[in-house]
Amino acid sequence: MTAIFNPRKLPILNFAKSHGSLAGDLPLAQLDRLHEFQQGGAEVGDVHFQARGEMRLTAAGTPAPWVLLSATTQLTLVCQRCLGPVAQDIAFERDFRFVESEAQADIEDEDAEEDVLALSPDFDLLALVEDELLMDLPASPKHEVCPQPVKLRVADSDYQEPEDKPNPFAALAGLRIPKK
Repeated sequence: MTAIFNPRKLPILNFAKSHGSLAGDLPLAQLDRLHEFQQGGAEVGDVHFQARGEMRLTAAGTPAPWVLLSATTQLTLVCQRCLGPVAQDIAFERDFRFVESEAQADIEDEDAEEDVLALSPDFDLLALVEDELLMDLPASPKHEVCPQPVKLRVADSDYQEPEDKPNPFAALAGLRIPKK
């Protein structure tokens, strides 16, 4: 019999020992922090996630629970060039190793290539999915080519370009004492 796991209350150790797997589509609106980045009026999509648990041997030869996690979604963000909406694909794929305590996770995470988290009997996998997607948001989303020409100047309608004025330092040239 295959165990059925709840991604909001995931027993990581059992999930890893049973080589459990989870996959699903979650409405973006259910991930509040990520949904805040979605620009108004844009169609709200889903977040697709996949997780697989397994036990791997550590360098010390003891088994440790791992979760291999990936997720994808698409958000409509604000283009930093033209300030219009721009669709951005957001995705990640990471492996997480779990240890007994937060203190141990803090110590081991600094030197480990993988992310190290503390074991929990009811781990919220979807919160981790949201965290990872938030970290993968682009710092400055932009269109490849903006759909509208980008306005590079701002001026009032009554603004007039100043006339060419002579260089104020040119008058200083006449004050120089000629060399003998």
